[in-house]
Amino acid sequence: MRLRAGFTALALAAAALLPSLLPSQAGAVSCEGASHEGKRYTLCTVGADEDLRTFLRAPDGTVWGHFSTLDAALRQKGERLAFAMNAGMYHEDRAPVGHYVENGQEEMRVISSPGPGNFGMLPNGVLCIGAGEAQVYETRDFLTRKPDCRYATQSGPMLVIDGELHPRFLPDSNSRYIRNGVGTTADGKTLVFAISEEPVSFYEFGTLFRDGLKMPNALFFDGNVSRLFAPEVGRTDIGRTLGPLIGVVVPAE
Repeated sequence: MRLRAGFTALALAAAALLPSLLPSQAGAVSCEGASHEGKRYTLCTVGADEDLRTFLRAPDGTVWGHFSTLDAALRQKGERLAFAMNAGMYHEDRAPVGHYVENGQEEMRVISSPGPGNFGMLPNGVLCIGAGEAQVYETRDFLTRKPDCRYATQSGPMLVIDGELHPRFLPDSNSRYIRNGVGTTADGKTLVFAISEEPVSFYEFGTLFRDGLKMPNALFFDGNVSRLFAPEVGRTDIGRTLGPLIGVVVPAE
């Protein structure tokens, strides 16, 4: 399905309709092209009850770094990636800049103070994946609520906070990159991962989630290095070694 500028079809705009876009088979991920305000995106819709995980290191401690490396390792165990995306900012050694949890184990604490770069452009946020539920939280709200996250990744800035764009986003900004991020529905049952198909500003990317997808909260993952693994639509992006990844795992066929 191809959505026109402004999402006039509104098939993805109403949270109540999002589950209908998910294929019925187990391990389902629905990826498709869309446009909003003249900018093109690929959107991947994932139910929070899918096997959605964060990934950073192999058992020997080396960073996965690439979708193909991770997918090959999963296939040796009878599994495979149905979808994956880079999921947060990282240092030169690929260690996460902010909070990171994998299978209940915390590798990096929450960073709540302002700092340089996009990550430190507060408010930033945390994607928390629990039992059948996933939510994007603004970082201070996350620290207050202390949700139980089996998987989590922190990045910044927030794109949408309680239905409002990040206060520092400018409609006339000329800072444009290929960008990726994630939004969650209010009930925490559905996530939409997005990557732009052309350079966009923070403001343009934020309005995709706020106005096009009607997501109450959305989080920026990264820009310029943004990549997607979506075999359903023939997408296997390659490039430099990445840090934290997020992906849906299904049985190998």
